[in-house]
Amino acid sequence: MSGTTGQGRRSQAERDAITVEIGYALVSATVVAVAVIGVVVAGPVIAFSLSEGTERVLLVVGGTLAAVAFFVRLATVLWRFSTREQTHRGQTRRGQGISGRTRGGQTLGVPSQPSQPGRTSPDS
Repeated sequence: MSGTTGQGRRSQAERDAITVEIGYALVSATVVAVAVIGVVVAGPVIAFSLSEGTERVLLVVGGTLAAVAFFVRLATVLWRFSTREQTHRGQTRRGQGISGRTRGGQTLGVPSQPSQPGRTSPDS
């Protein structure tokens, strides 16, 4: 857990969210790769009568592009999740701290409105 230094342990909900996000990233990356193969290889092979050498070149180019698209999609989804998760964890940490400082008349780290509509905040 070297990546969580200073962040504490992850809750079960956070671990579940990470698992779901990894699964989503793998499935969506696979769909993108299959779509690239379909467009680059299968489309031209079905639409045109191509020589065996041309089909082989299309297969190599399509496979390469599909692999690149797979890893780009995978990295993009996981990076976006990581950024969103770090932002969420940072906001949670600030909200749990002792808030004695103020800026513009508003106490830092304390929400300006009650957490539930129709309810008053505990300090009112």
